[in-house]
Parts: sequence; structure tokens; C-alpha cells
Amino acid sequence: KFDNIKNINISGLENSDNSALHEQIQNLNLGNIFFINQDEIEKILDSNTLIEKYYVYKNYPSTIDIKIIRTKFLAKINYENKIYLVGSNGKLTSKKFHDKYLPFIFGKPEVNDFLHLKKIIDQSKFRYDQILNFYFFPSKRWDLELKSKVFLKLPEKNIKQKLDDTYKLLNDQNFKNIKIIDARIKNQIILND
Repeated sequence: KFDNIKNINISGLENSDNSALHEQIQNLNLGNIFFINQDEIEKILDSNTLIEKYYVYKNYPSTIDIKIIRTKFLAKINYENKIYLVGSNGKLTSKKFHDKYLPFIFGKPEVNDFLHLKKIIDQSKFRYDQILNFYFFPSKRWDLELKSKVFLKLPEKNIKQKLDDTYKLLNDQNFKNIKIIDARIKNQIILND
């Protein structure tokens, strides 16, 4: 006969969040280490919006170690009249977070639409931290407001190429007074100052 689980060690989140997870998992009445229902533990961890990845280790004879990698918050969004944070894990969280420099998303995109755009931006010459706000349109097209107060109107397709082209313009001294860059038309970029 083996002892029941005596220790559950959770690391990776803030102490209060680790404690809340600890309590949820402890309430499962896990029994001994050989008969743990890992699906129940994974269900709790998967439902937590703060978790990007996790690793569960059985430490014999009676301890479970859970290592958590916290999601990165990428933006803020208004969803059903409440402000949420968009995590890199594709989940929305209402957790209070004090980074006032996260860009705001206007419109009603699916989180995956935003994550797809973020991936394209990361592959382009643009830096994500240059963006002040995102504007999403029902046609699934995006506009970006840069911290330099330039508005960038993106096309529906070939976004990376247009981002790279506009990046060159923004770094050209001949175009330093530009306020709007319209890159929606194929093979053209329209500038307004």
C-alpha cells in the first residue's frame, strides 16, 4: 500500500495564483501517486487563462510537482463591456495586470485572427512595441496606429510584404511627416501627411 499524495508543489505563477491552483487540485482527492487521474489535473490547468504551458511530474512516493510557464499578455480588448487581456495562449483573462503600455484592440476580432496578425508582425521588420492600437474591421482587415501617431491601413492579403515596404518608408527622412499610410491597394502605397 502506498501513501496518498502528501505534497503538491506548483511554481511559475504569482503566489496567490499558485495557491488557488493548489487548492483546486487538492480538492480532487487524488489518492496515491499510481492512481492519479491526470485528466482531472490537466482539465484544471487547461482552464486557467494565465497558463501557456505546464509540466506535471510525479515525484515518488507521494509528491506532485507542477511547473508552469505563464502566458505573455499581448494586448487589451473590450469584450462584452469588460476589458480583458489577450494572452499568447489564445485566451482572454480578466486578471488585473498593470502594464499600461499594452496596445488596445478595437473591433471584434476572434483571438486567433489577432494572434495570426501578431505572428506576421513578428516576422516582418516592424517591432511589436511600435504599435499603440489595433483596429479590426468586419472584412477581417486591420489598421494599426503606431506610437509615432502614424496610421497604417493594411490589406487583407500580403500583409508581411506591405509591413516591410512601409517600414522602409517610415525610416526614410523624406517621409518623416507622414500621418496615414494606405497599403490596401495591390502594388501601391498611398501616403497622406
